[in-house]
Amino acid sequence: MNYLFEFIGYFAGVCMAISFMPQAIKTFRTKDVRGFSLGTYIIYNLGVLCWVIYGGYLGSVQMVVFNSLCLCFSFPILLMVIKYHNHQK
Repeated sequence: MNYLFEFIGYFAGVCMAISFMPQAIKTFRTKDVRGFSLGTYIIYNLGVLCWVIYGGYLGSVQMVVFNSLCLCFSFPILLMVIKYHNHQK
C-alpha cells in the first residue's frame, strides 16, 4: 500500500513540475504577458523557493526535486513578466 502512495506522490510532483511548461513555452514564443499578474508570479516563486529550502531541511528529495523543476519553468515566466509587462500596455 505504501508503494501506491509513493507513486501518487511522484505523479503529483511530475504534474506540478510540468504544469508551467506549456505556459513557459508559449510565453517564450509570443512574449505576450498581458494577462499575467506580476504579484501572483512573485508570490508563487517565493513560495516554491521556500518549499525547496524546507524540503532540503527535511531531507525530502522529492520535495526538493519537484519544486526545483517548478521553479525552472515558473521563474523564467516571472522574468518575462517583469521584462515585457510595461511594453504591452
